[in-house]
Parts: sequence; C-alpha cells; structure tokens
Amino acid sequence: MSRTQEIETRLRQALAPTELVVRDDSEAHRGHAGYQEGGESHYHLVIRSAAFEGQSRIARHRQVHAAIGPELMGAIHALSMDLGTP
Repeated sequence: MSRTQEIETRLRQALAPTELVVRDDSEAHRGHAGYQEGGESHYHLVIRSAAFEGQSRIARHRQVHAAIGPELMGAIHALSMDLGTP
C-alpha cells in the first residue's frame, strides 16, 4: 500500500470524514529540503468531520497526527491541512 493510501485509510477509520482529500504535493517541492524521489513526502489534506466539532485548530491538528500515527508522520516531510466540520 502506498503512503498516500495508508494516510487515507487511517484518516477514514479514525475520523469518519464526510469529505477527505489526500493530495501528494511532493513534485512541487522537487529540489527543496525533504523532497524524496518518487514523491510521498509533501501532502495537503482537506478533511470535513464531525469529530472536529468544538475542537480548536490545534486540537484538530493533533487528532490528525494521532490518526496518521508517529511512524508515518515521521516519514512525511511536510503536511498542510484544511480541517473543518460538515
């Protein structure tokens, strides 16, 4: 399973999102720090989930990091997020 697919699977299981976009932006960072040949190093997420209700921005980010897990987070160089409720 690719890193992108693993991220999507983990987020779906943990957050039951109504909207989920996992976009690999790695190619746009070719030649920059953290770029890995083959991609899967820079991501942008769009997530809408009821699990974020009443949560601060930082709490939402922590939920996403926990869902992805420390070993996978350690393999990602950059992660931007657009997080909200349905």
